[in-house]
Amino acid sequence: MHPPAKATDIMSAPDFPLQAASNPYVAALADSGTTGLLEQLDRELVGLAPVKQRIRDIAALLLVDKLRAERGLVAGPPSLHMCFTGNPGTGKTTVALRMAAILHRLGYVRKGHLVAVTRDDLVGQYIGHTAPKTKEVLKKAMGGVLFIDEAYYLYRPENERDYGQEAIEILLQVMENQRDDLVVILAGYRDRMERFFQSNPGMSSRIAHHVDFPDYGIDELAHIAALMLETMHYRFDDEAARVFTDYLVRRRAQPHFANARSVRNALDRARLRHASRLVHDPQAESDEASLTTLRAADLLASRVFSRTTATEAPSC
Repeated sequence: MHPPAKATDIMSAPDFPLQAASNPYVAALADSGTTGLLEQLDRELVGLAPVKQRIRDIAALLLVDKLRAERGLVAGPPSLHMCFTGNPGTGKTTVALRMAAILHRLGYVRKGHLVAVTRDDLVGQYIGHTAPKTKEVLKKAMGGVLFIDEAYYLYRPENERDYGQEAIEILLQVMENQRDDLVVILAGYRDRMERFFQSNPGMSSRIAHHVDFPDYGIDELAHIAALMLETMHYRFDDEAARVFTDYLVRRRAQPHFANARSVRNALDRARLRHASRLVHDPQAESDEASLTTLRAADLLASRVFSRTTATEAPSC
């Protein structure tokens, strides 16, 4: 006899849609369209099981809070501001997009759009420039989600003429006073975000959900590459597939590795070498197999396979 399923097990089980008939909460998620968004997130992103489960948990909390409010069981409006931490290329922006849609489907934001910005979009270069820039961005984001990547760059205490603190103060005010019409997601490296929160306790106190995005493993990166190649109508031959796994091991050990972003860059360069090989090979065929198949030579030309050390510049 199997033990009773936990709430999170029901949410993540393969037969999740079949539970709707007996579970009113699962049915409510499905009716809102949230289930479809969660399934889309599963399809879009390889791995990231802890992240996906955390998003399911947040969706469940928001649903239950909404149902409680409908029955007058109000515990106060939920705090929805979030922080996504992790290295580049781990899917933070994609998850933020889906989170905006989930918030909209569950009735927590009016529009469900995402406005993605960095420090340059918020902070001015002279006195009187920062406030209008920040307010213009906030105006565009109202009714949806404001995603601030590398948010720690807003705070530069070493520069007394820096205007980032002004942008932070405006953000804090809006995050508190208009939290029913705007959700802010801060993103960046985990250690830098921790230092940012230590220096800005007012910002830290407004963040309800912290989601950490782990790096991808080699098998997951290879899977991501296969999906990208399929989308671009390319494929590896057998030898190229083995070489690419070796490439991932070597590139991952070098500086500035950016997970899925680095995989896409590697494939783009392989496509470049593939095209050059076809154009300069007098015996090249123009059939579909030649046009779509990447060979080992298209990868081995990368500087990753030359004798470099981990302290040198990142390879291509």
